[in-house]
Amino acid sequence: MAKFSELINGDKPVLIDFSAEWCGPCKMMAPILKDVAKSMNGKVRILKIDVDRNPKVAAQYQIQGVPTLILFKNGQPVWRQSGVVPANQLVQILNQHL
Repeated sequence: MAKFSELINGDKPVLIDFSAEWCGPCKMMAPILKDVAKSMNGKVRILKIDVDRNPKVAAQYQIQGVPTLILFKNGQPVWRQSGVVPANQLVQILNQHL
């Protein structure tokens, strides 16, 4: 698997969904992110990272609660929010950062 720094330094913005297996709201984000991916038509990469399996990355970005979404552009975080974000709101936010 690619290093995290390589994943977020691509030419496209990358939305990372920091989540965990045991997290109820994280499960609610999965279909939302599928809808968002369809709406964005490949303009944004969407990746899911399990905080329990990737504790270093979670610590690096001070993930306190899951789900936490962070949008990276050129390797830098440009937006972040914890909790479930509705698809339409997420699409608006992503479009603002393209």
